[in-house]
Amino acid sequence: MRINYDGRKFRSVISSGTGDVGAETDFFYHEAGDVVWAEYSGGEIARGHLIAVRDGDGNLDMRYHHVNIKGELMTGVCTSSPQILADGRLRLHEKWRWTSGDLSCGESILEEF
Repeated sequence: MRINYDGRKFRSVISSGTGDVGAETDFFYHEAGDVVWAEYSGGEIARGHLIAVRDGDGNLDMRYHHVNIKGELMTGVCTSSPQILADGRLRLHEKWRWTSGDLSCGESILEEF
């Protein structure tokens, strides 16, 4: 089944490690073909963007960058796997790694709202 990300909104429900994303961070997704992108902000994030390539199962291979509220420019890589919830919303299971700062790794879960 092809996942359509266009116009979907997500919010973090779980984030581990040293991530800047929290429950106040909102993501607004778009797509064109197999290219998916989003803007995000809120909580510790002043403004951010991500860009991804989608595979046939809806998994995303993405790169992200943002400026946090401390004024730091942060960058990273992430893989995201979708899960369709019983009510039809999407849950995204993410594994990420900073390519700036402390270079640490973590996991997050985003849910559509």
